[in-house]
Amino acid sequence: QVHLVESGGGSVQPGGSLRLSCVASERTFGQYTTAWFRQAPGKDREILAAVSWTGVNTFYKDSVKGRFTISRDSNKNKVYLQLNGLQPEDTAIYYCATVEVPTDSEYVPTVDYEFWGQGTQVTVSS
Repeated sequence: QVHLVESGGGSVQPGGSLRLSCVASERTFGQYTTAWFRQAPGKDREILAAVSWTGVNTFYKDSVKGRFTISRDSNKNKVYLQLNGLQPEDTAIYYCATVEVPTDSEYVPTVDYEFWGQGTQVTVSS
C-alpha cells in the first residue's frame, strides 16, 4: 500500500507560481511511475505530467508544456510539480498518483494509476 500526500497548493494571482509536492509516506517511489492530475469544478480529471521511476522520462500535456515541470528527488520519495505562469483556468484540485511499473516508462493509462493522494487546491485569481 502506498499513501500519497500532496502539499504546496494555495491562492496566487495570475502569472504567479507554486511548487506542489507529493510525498510517499510508507514506501518509496522506486519503480513507480508518478503523475500529476487536476480536476476543476464541473470538468473531467486530466493528466498534466508524468515521470518515470528513474526520473529520466517525462510526459506533459500539451497545454502545460513550458509552464509546468515535473521532477523527483534523488531518493525517489518525493515528486514535485512546479507551476509557473498560472492563470485562472489553472484553478483546480491537483492530485498525484502512482503505480508500480515493470519498465522505466512515463506512459501509463490514467485508469491504471493505483494509488492517489487527497489533492491540494490551487486557486488563481486577481
